[in-house]
Amino acid sequence: MRLILIVLSLLLSSGLTRGATAGETCEAKVEGGLRYTLCSFDPAESVIRIYHRNPAGQPFGSFDSLIRQWWNERHTLIAAMNGGMYHADLSAVGLFIEHGIERQAISTKGGWGNFHLLPNGVFWLEDGKAGVTETSRFTDRGLKPDYATQSGPMLVIDGEIHPRFLADSDSLKIRNGIGVDEKGRVHMLISEVPVRFYDFALLFRDGLGCRNALYLDGTISSLYAASTGRRDHLFPLGPIIAVIGTLP
Repeated sequence: MRLILIVLSLLLSSGLTRGATAGETCEAKVEGGLRYTLCSFDPAESVIRIYHRNPAGQPFGSFDSLIRQWWNERHTLIAAMNGGMYHADLSAVGLFIEHGIERQAISTKGGWGNFHLLPNGVFWLEDGKAGVTETSRFTDRGLKPDYATQSGPMLVIDGEIHPRFLADSDSLKIRNGIGVDEKGRVHMLISEVPVRFYDFALLFRDGLGCRNALYLDGTISSLYAASTGRRDHLFPLGPIIAVIGTLP
């Protein structure tokens, strides 16, 4: 496995994989004195997918498992991030769609925890386009995407910060989320230091130009970035948002 990762890193750094355009990579970002890692991709040019189970029907559970699967199929993992909250068996808490098939139904009920800090929302992909849509609007619009994952809370809703977030909150955690800007570019963001929900959402709105952005998690926030050599593996993963390339 270590050899595969070394070869993969060399291929990506030398530009020998296809699937992401020039300038699309992961980079360090500092905003308001807080450190983040940002990965940005154009879904019209890059292959972005949301995965959960391997061909044998078992949850991938980690970036390493996903890497091994795609290596066998002559694909490479360019970047990946945990893609939503999950139960103890790694199944998705809310909506999960893969290859156009609904694997888990959408959740519209209230409850405990961040997922139910309403409104929550859905990150979806369809025909080279991506979006983040508040849950009730997603159902009202009757969207049928190729891939989708539901999480919560929404960070930014139509240009407004989630009404429950406080600028002076003392709740500081490592956090990760995803947003889509007005040009349709997907921004995957993870904090390198504990941050407030408010500051995290503010960066998506004002720093990245995302009118809608979705929180993915805090406790198990994880990132794989081939361009920087980062490969988090401390926690098991449920759904995984991944950008893949193809070997020549």
